Amino acid sequence: MNKVYFIGAGPGDPDLITVKGRKIVEKADVIIYAGSLVNKEIIDCRKSKSELYNSAHMDLEEILSLIKDSVEKGKVVARVHTGDPSIYGAIREQIDPLEDMGISCEVIPGVSSFVASAAAMNKEFTLPDVSQTVICTRLEGRTPVPEKENLELLASHRASMAIFLSVHMIDDVVKRLLNHYDESTPVAVIQKATWEEQKIVIGKLNNISEKVKEVDITKTAQILVGDFLGDRYKKSKLYDKTFTHEYRSGK
Repeated sequence: MNKVYFIGAGPGDPDLITVKGRKIVEKADVIIYAGSLVNKEIIDCRKSKSELYNSAHMDLEEILSLIKDSVEKGKVVARVHTGDPSIYGAIREQIDPLEDMGISCEVIPGVSSFVASAAAMNKEFTLPDVSQTVICTRLEGRTPVPEKENLELLASHRASMAIFLSVHMIDDVVKRLLNHYDESTPVAVIQKATWEEQKIVIGKLNNISEKVKEVDITKTAQILVGDFLGDRYKKSKLYDKTFTHEYRSGK
């Protein structure tokens, strides 16, 4: 039987899907894509006879049944997710039962929205003497978060932080972050990073809620928090002319 390919379509810009991912979409007989989260331009390269399904209108059993039926008929299936499938992609609940059925699965990684958001502002999460750690998390909603991963505990590290799926609760996010971050800590909210309609709102913890509400951002946005968004940092040793490493002697 053919494989099922779980493809990360990237954050939105159709040029940000990997070459490998695009090649699979081009040859797939069946494409199941994640609704409005995946830019339709990304799947416009599909062959004219391919079958196209929007998973936003399907439950898990329907998706698995379609994949199983298609693979058993010898069809190549592309399951296209937004961003990178390994981050809030709900792929394990699809892959595990498929593998139990004897269906082979391959995950093709993609560009996540959190790195696309940093790129949209020419920022770097890991600056010397500022932060060497990136925390990716979310606020609990209908999907719970383990108690040991609540936002207050994670904020105690004062690391660079990327908060997914939480902009509709921006007031609560700010309230929890203020338990550990200073109110002057820089914050950026990026809606639909890399899409043509991308919005970027920059502020501080003491005013970001108001700014986000002014431009009516309520979904599909990243909240980036931390001093990496500021302008104070030390240069790395990597390109320091006095630093010796395997490929260069310091002067």
